[in-house]
Amino acid sequence: MLFAPAPPQTNLHLMQTSQAADFRALKLATGPYQRASNLRSIGQLATSFGPFLAICAFLYAVPDLPLWAAAPLWVVAAAFVVRIFIIQHDCGHGSFFASPRANRLTGAVCSLATFTPYAAWRRQHAGHHANWNNLDRRTSGADIYSDCLTVAEYRALSPMERFKYRLLRHPAVSLLLIPPLVFLLLYRVPFDTPKTWRKERRSVYLTDLGMAAVILALGLTLGFGRVAAVQLPIICIAAVIGVWLFSVQHRFEHTLWARATDWSYGEASIAGSSHLRLPRLLRWLTGNIGLHHVHHLNPRIPNYRLQECHDTLADLQRAPELSLWEAVAGSRYALWDEDLKRMVSFRAAGRPIPA
Repeated sequence: MLFAPAPPQTNLHLMQTSQAADFRALKLATGPYQRASNLRSIGQLATSFGPFLAICAFLYAVPDLPLWAAAPLWVVAAAFVVRIFIIQHDCGHGSFFASPRANRLTGAVCSLATFTPYAAWRRQHAGHHANWNNLDRRTSGADIYSDCLTVAEYRALSPMERFKYRLLRHPAVSLLLIPPLVFLLLYRVPFDTPKTWRKERRSVYLTDLGMAAVILALGLTLGFGRVAAVQLPIICIAAVIGVWLFSVQHRFEHTLWARATDWSYGEASIAGSSHLRLPRLLRWLTGNIGLHHVHHLNPRIPNYRLQECHDTLADLQRAPELSLWEAVAGSRYALWDEDLKRMVSFRAAGRPIPA
């Protein structure tokens, strides 16, 4: 049992050592589930790209479709873009295929549908997996979805700094406005990719060239206005859904943030990542990303084995659970209270939301 309360007079160092051993044993127990299946992976590619391309083809074939009929198709197509992004994400962890080359090629192809440069995003995302929910190794601020201030840090800001911090994290801005801008504009340039990451910076421009070739071919055939009318709503909706899914996995009331001296990979995986309970269809569409605690404990497990791993190993079932409604409502949790050991809202931190 990983989260049993410590008995009185227990030596803290011995307790932490014992827990670390438990988490190492738990990660070892997940090993059998990290085997990739070429058949299942190819099947996922077919059931992701197939419906996505079919919906796009239908929207191109029926240009006068009324908004009430087109909008649901945009949403469904966007859901398949999210599913393609999960495949790209698995490729970045080397888990989708056993072959590194197959992962690289598949990830690059997926990037044309997700508008996300594969190599650059893969390396940035690896940094997230190394440091998530570590208060002493937070990001520089480029990623507002994997970072947060403590209540004490927030209260130390000037009124203008507090206003700017809150404005960027208001759900209308962080979850509706910024995601499409990131995928459409910021990912077209290596805006947060260090100059020493030459291969990753090159991948940004190669992705741009590939996307430009696809758009040019479609535009010359069907008209650029028609291409924009089909693809822009889809990628914007997909960006909103995808960013929300990733952001809620660590930012909920009873997550765990810790200082570097107390942070451990295993505990951060199980207590600092959520189990987002989704209906079966949404679990399928999102590649089981709701089992985020399992993914963080062992990123080499392909998405189609996460559920089996979770259901088999009882200790994985102790992770914090979120219902879909709790995840939606959880956007108000923005600051880590080091005294209460939980996330709180701006209002709870003692500062009313600016008008």
